[in-house]
Amino acid sequence: MHKIEVEMGKDIYQANRKIAENIRKMLDERGIMAIDFMGSIGSGKTLIIEKLIELMKNEKRIGVIVGDVTGDDDYKRIKKYGVDVVNINTGKECHLDAHLVEHALEDLNIDEIDILFVENIGNLVCPADFELGTHKRGVVVSVTEGDDMVRKHPLIFQISDFIVINKIDLIPYMEIDMDRIMKDIERIAPKKVFLTNARNGEGIEELAEWLLN
Repeated sequence: MHKIEVEMGKDIYQANRKIAENIRKMLDERGIMAIDFMGSIGSGKTLIIEKLIELMKNEKRIGVIVGDVTGDDDYKRIKKYGVDVVNINTGKECHLDAHLVEHALEDLNIDEIDILFVENIGNLVCPADFELGTHKRGVVVSVTEGDDMVRKHPLIFQISDFIVINKIDLIPYMEIDMDRIMKDIERIAPKKVFLTNARNGEGIEELAEWLLN
C-alpha cells in the first residue's frame, strides 16, 4: 500500500514538473518574467504585489494570477490597479499547481505582459512541492508569525530564491528575535532577504529592483 502511494505521488510531481517546464518555455518565448509568491495567510503577499504594481506599472505591462481556496477578495484588490488578473479557486487544495496556472494563462493576454506575478495559496507547506514554471520563487513571512518559522518549515525557504520578512514595523511590539531568524536563514536556507513594511512601502523598491535583474 505504501509503495503504491509513493509511486502515485512521484507520478503527480513528475506530471506537474513537465507542465511547469512547458509553461516556462512559453513564458521565455514571449519574454515574460514570472515570480511565484508563497507564504502564510496574512503575511502580506497581496499588499506586496500591490506595491510592486504601483512601482512598475508605468514601465512594465503586468499580469497577475491570484490563488485562493475560495473567494475573490484578493482578485478584486488587484483588479483596481487596471492590470490583467485572473482568479483561481482551488477548493480543498492547499496550493496552486502547474495545471491550474496553465489554464489561468489562457485567460490572460500573455502577448501584452512583461511581468507575471503569481500569488500562491496561503501556507508554508504544500506550495513548496509544486513548481509553476516561474523564473523566481519567493516566500513571504511576517514578524507576527514568530521567530521559529524557518526551523519549522525549512523546505519552502530552501526551494525559494528570495525571502521577504514583512511587517518589520511591528518588531518593537512582538516578542521576536530577529537575529535568531537571520541566523536560521543563514544556516538552513541562505538566500537573499528583504525586510519590508508593505504598509508604507519600506523595502519594496529594493525588492522590485532585484526581481527585475
